[in-house]
Amino acid sequence: MNFSLYIAKRYLVSKSSSNAINIMTLIASGGVIIASAALFIVLSVFAGLKDYSLQFSSFVDPDLKLLPSQGKSFTFLEEDKLKLSAIDGIASFSEIIEERIIIKSENKNLLATLKGVDANFLKVTNIDSMITKGDWISPESNDVVSGWGISNNLSFGILDFRKSLSLYVPKPGRGQLSSIKGAYNAVYVNNVGLFDINEDLNAEYVFSDITLARQLLNYKDHQISAIEVKLNPDTDEDNLREAINASFNNQFIIKNRKQLNDALFKMLNTENLAIYLIFTLVIIIALFNVIGAIIMMILDKKKSLNTLFNLGTEPKTIKSIFFWQGSLMTIVSGIIGVVLGLLTVYLQQSFDLIMLTPELAYPVRLNAFNILLVLATIFALGIVASRIASQRITKKLIQT
Repeated sequence: MNFSLYIAKRYLVSKSSSNAINIMTLIASGGVIIASAALFIVLSVFAGLKDYSLQFSSFVDPDLKLLPSQGKSFTFLEEDKLKLSAIDGIASFSEIIEERIIIKSENKNLLATLKGVDANFLKVTNIDSMITKGDWISPESNDVVSGWGISNNLSFGILDFRKSLSLYVPKPGRGQLSSIKGAYNAVYVNNVGLFDINEDLNAEYVFSDITLARQLLNYKDHQISAIEVKLNPDTDEDNLREAINASFNNQFIIKNRKQLNDALFKMLNTENLAIYLIFTLVIIIALFNVIGAIIMMILDKKKSLNTLFNLGTEPKTIKSIFFWQGSLMTIVSGIIGVVLGLLTVYLQQSFDLIMLTPELAYPVRLNAFNILLVLATIFALGIVASRIASQRITKKLIQT
């Protein structure tokens, strides 16, 4: 066995002659345990919150969305539908018309996004499962389904025939306007359902049948703004992208769910990084106690070090003893901390110890990457701290 490592193990498990040094060593080890457990728990919480936030996008966002590479709309003919259907890996697809509109209820106006969908839309997404009041739209009707945010802002409900509800969109064209009414296309609609996904989407979207959207926007037959695609399980996304580009000559910009929610992913990743850096700073502060404990141990063991030196042990070897002692202390403490963190996260998953609301437990997720990240952080910083502390040993200190 390595001589330095052997002595370091003995020093690590044996008590010092000074009670103060024993207490300081326990405090240093406890600080690392608490800091590593806290870092792992917080990273697990953020992983759970990320899953919780993104699960709502799966109800309204498709696996893939095909957008025109030029302009806001494109023509999608019957032969194009057959061509897309023939590509392996596509379970279903839906034609979409999407545009910003003004929704008006009595004397209140609100900007929103109209999403006209065809009959296949419910095969591509699960939006109908998020309708908390009313029903989904009927084909080729003037029905709409709105978010709760829009409903609250404009004070309308479902099948509220006492309040007129209308959609407006500016007419395309040039020249001088003869009247305000002539500047807009308008259509009266019936709100038949309310969905509840999250705050942003609830205040943003109004769903209608694609024929209503086509009429409002003066789109031609077969003119649409996007295609939303549901993939078969275990479909290779990269291969599918290549097949679509080859079949349609790179006509589309293809985005997956992550790319459609790019801003949300960036925000969540930025928050996760910020929390990691903050708790890493806490670990660094905790490791100052380790440095102090090792230095106190060096001073306490001066007589033993002098004996080792007189027996022919080089100062370099004596330095490595305390380097190994500090490294072992942080490694063992880090492992204990991660085990405590794992136990805490497991208990939260199993028994819902902490609740966000009476019905919703605080979301957490066990992630192997987080385990490796915390251990790597503790080990790396512990090695640096041990190196700094062991460098306090000099030939002069050993001989005095």
